[in-house]
Amino acid sequence: QVQLVESGGGLVQAGGSLRLSCAASGRTFSSYAMGWFRQVPGKEREFVAAISWLDRSTRYADSVKGRFTISRDNAKNTVYLQMNSLKPEDTAVYYCAADLAWRGGNQEYDYWGQGTQVTVSS
Repeated sequence: QVQLVESGGGLVQAGGSLRLSCAASGRTFSSYAMGWFRQVPGKEREFVAAISWLDRSTRYADSVKGRFTISRDNAKNTVYLQMNSLKPEDTAVYYCAADLAWRGGNQEYDYWGQGTQVTVSS
């Protein structure tokens, strides 16, 4: 069982930066692949980024490539999403997710956090 708690969301102007954190419970965090997703009210949840547990390979949605960076600190049981050059269209609730299997952009992760709001003003 894994519990995930996101933090770091907030209001930022376009062009600014935010770093989201996702703290995970459990002693086997390093064995989990982690992902970040986002959702706007009335729209489907969409993939943002993912990182594997083994070789820390990463995958990004085309819309965030070059602007967002996913990373993990297994000693702190935490995964991060550094978001730079933010745009108003990045406004959403951001969720982190965990799974023992590599899911990449697939939404079939076993565990999900409650989400953190990111609002980018123009």
